[in-house]
Amino acid sequence: MIRFRLEQRDHTPVWLNFILPVSAILAALIICGGLIALAGANVLTAYATLFLSAVSTRFALVETWVKATPLIFTGLAVTVAFRAKFWNIGAEGQLLAGAMAAAFIGARPGLPGWSLIPGMILAGGLAGAFWAAVPAYLKTRFKVDDVVTTLLLNFIIFYAMMALLEGPWKDPLSGYPDSPDIRMEAEFPILLRATRLHLGVLMAVLATPLVWILMRHTALGFKINAVGENARAARYAGLNITAVMIITAVISGALAGLAGVSEVAGIHFQVMAGISPGYGYTGIVIAMLARLNPLGIIPAAFFFAVIITGAEAMSRATGVPVFLADVIQGTALVTMLVALLFNQYRLRWNRTA
Repeated sequence: MIRFRLEQRDHTPVWLNFILPVSAILAALIICGGLIALAGANVLTAYATLFLSAVSTRFALVETWVKATPLIFTGLAVTVAFRAKFWNIGAEGQLLAGAMAAAFIGARPGLPGWSLIPGMILAGGLAGAFWAAVPAYLKTRFKVDDVVTTLLLNFIIFYAMMALLEGPWKDPLSGYPDSPDIRMEAEFPILLRATRLHLGVLMAVLATPLVWILMRHTALGFKINAVGENARAARYAGLNITAVMIITAVISGALAGLAGVSEVAGIHFQVMAGISPGYGYTGIVIAMLARLNPLGIIPAAFFFAVIITGAEAMSRATGVPVFLADVIQGTALVTMLVALLFNQYRLRWNRTA
């Protein structure tokens, strides 16, 4: 008889850190391949259409990067928070807070045109930061579960937003539950003519190495990592846990808020009910797939953007439901969590009589 057991590793090989995310993605695609087969489509054809349609032309590639932008921001937001073991499930709500603040500033008629873009960026970041600081304060001051508070705040701000859009904030020109359009001077400049490649894409790409530098080469990053590794030891060493946790939440919320800013100033130019199809929640999957490494956020976000962008083309070509993209995202999270088990443990087997 062969018996298997898990044995804790003394150290984790460097190559394993690269293999685990790739293995998780492959496992997710294999599992979801079964669903494609059940739908009556050819698995290889469906996946070829899914991936190639998102990168095969300049237009498709640009749209994929545009779709990846809010995912990069929310992935970075979750990465920073989780590093300190601040379980921020509220990037979705922080994105909405940033979008609402940006739309409010961008539509102000009395502000000079040159101030609108920096004003929107600042207001969106501050709004997201505030919405994340609330649960961080409750966690440190009253020991309130941050998973519960950050999650519930998503629903609070969403329904508050809908109440405004159905009431005093409704666009009087269209009559739809949308906010008024921002001014033309507030729209992000286009980086590539005749495309939607806007300034927000560049901001997201530049934010990634900046967050990596913050986490790896600054005193604040050291404090964030120390609190996440062992809060009790960090407190014994003299760190102010409350201050570090709130600062972490502020950075995390600001990054998620910038995702909302980029959607308002670069894509939609207003706030509407469907401004985010769950970017904040997808950011959690991206952060886990990147193993909380800021430099891994861009490839992970781009992969999910490919899935999201190519899902419609795959559905048209093969008849597979477009919702398969959501299934792949969820499955990738589960397979990555399983893969992380082997980051700390190895599988041993022995033969017994």
